[in-house]
Amino acid sequence: AEKNLKNARELFESYLQEVFSQRCEGWVETNLASIAENLDSRRVPITKSERIEGEYPYYGASGIVDYVSDFLFDEELLLISEDGANLLARKYPIAFAASGKYWVNNHAHVLRFKNSKEQKFIEYYLNSISLAPFVSGMAQPKLNQKSLNNIPVPMARPNIIDEVVEKLNVLAVKVEKL
Repeated sequence: AEKNLKNARELFESYLQEVFSQRCEGWVETNLASIAENLDSRRVPITKSERIEGEYPYYGASGIVDYVSDFLFDEELLLISEDGANLLARKYPIAFAASGKYWVNNHAHVLRFKNSKEQKFIEYYLNSISLAPFVSGMAQPKLNQKSLNNIPVPMARPNIIDEVVEKLNVLAVKVEKL
């Protein structure tokens, strides 16, 4: 079972690398600032002692860190780690979707995309590349907004994005099942 799981993960990673490294006609190189709206100015950190327990997820750099009584966002957005060792160690995903009602602190960037397929495409992409060239700080690694905005990203026609996302979603579900 462990061998099968390892093979499934390798298959997923292999397809991911193939998609983003062997681009066909119609792909263009752009950057995150050109394709996403940055909503970082809407983030609000709350210290642990000031948080009021509630039902809404409170997101940080690597996912949900608590549940609070209020929310800042009520839509599907892409959150990207802003700081922490995980930017380089990659124990957890760097980019992850948040949806419904939730709060985001100042340890995760918040991006809005034109549509959910494009957002998922960029989520897969960012989780497949090394962010080391864009990270500053040795003791506390940080991906500042300027560096985030300048990350080069490959973009394809909408039909190619849809196809890639569908294939990666199917593979991700199979890996998760294992």
